[in-house]
Amino acid sequence: MLLGALAQATERIMLSTGVTVLSLLDPVRVAEDYATVDQLSGGRLEIVIGKGNEDRHFPLFGLDIAHQYDYLTENHELLRRLLREQDVSWTGVHHADLHGVTTFPRPFDGPFRIWHGSATSTIAVDLAAKWGDPLFSANALQPRENYLVLIDRYREQLAAHGHDPAVGYVGSGSGGLFLADTDDEAVAQYRPIYEGFAARMKALHKGDARPGKVTSFETIEDAVAHGPALVGTPERVAAKILDYHKSYRHDLQSVSVNPVLPYPQQQEVLTRFAEEVIPLVRREVSTTLWGLTTPHALRALTFRNRLSHDRVHSSILWLLGHSDSS
Repeated sequence: MLLGALAQATERIMLSTGVTVLSLLDPVRVAEDYATVDQLSGGRLEIVIGKGNEDRHFPLFGLDIAHQYDYLTENHELLRRLLREQDVSWTGVHHADLHGVTTFPRPFDGPFRIWHGSATSTIAVDLAAKWGDPLFSANALQPRENYLVLIDRYREQLAAHGHDPAVGYVGSGSGGLFLADTDDEAVAQYRPIYEGFAARMKALHKGDARPGKVTSFETIEDAVAHGPALVGTPERVAAKILDYHKSYRHDLQSVSVNPVLPYPQQQEVLTRFAEEVIPLVRREVSTTLWGLTTPHALRALTFRNRLSHDRVHSSILWLLGHSDSS
């Protein structure tokens, strides 16, 4: 619903989901709902799919969490066919059989791009590599090395499946964005927001030691020094993005502005990010993600909305990319 509203309120920016939790959803409905957004936006849609990070969702839908990756794998395969084909017949394990089904509306100009969300498991990574789809690393709660292992595996498996490495685009999340005139000022202002969020996550997942359930960086100093949090001056944030790019060689960067901030301050942070951070990064790196031959060549900014428990985070994605030497 939000993407449909954004599609009608905008003309040029690209649109994306945070994570479409495909393990929980019927791919027939997903195909039709997102093709509608794709039509409304004139072909400006891309989506990110995943199995989700919240265990409590599965019983809400009458599903067995033990099969979460089975649901994801099967639903993704069916979704691909529905977006590409008409008169689809299907026999699966978890979804009802289909006989000559054509979803409507059709995508605006062929199937839109599907990214695979990756946080802790090799299954999503291998699924993306099998089909030659791009990978989106969460890069939010764990040390860099944990995500890099999965990104490296993705590129290895992509080659093993015979795909051109050029299609192996990678996106990266972050641990929140906050900008100020000095690093000390940014840390001081963002401390109660970040550490309150970390404490809430810890309480919510008490006793759950699985990676990716709680942040590995409980203090703001730790998150800034060793984690992916983008907090500081525009120069420091740009340098950190470029430092992570040396490891990930990612093409797309996601940043999230916490909705606890007053709305005018959210606008200020995003404006400074667009005007002061992005130019510094683009001096050093580029990408072919939306190449000059594609309709999206000049669409540098992509806004998205994602639901996180009971809050809506406004986020922004922007074109990042490989350096000329990589």
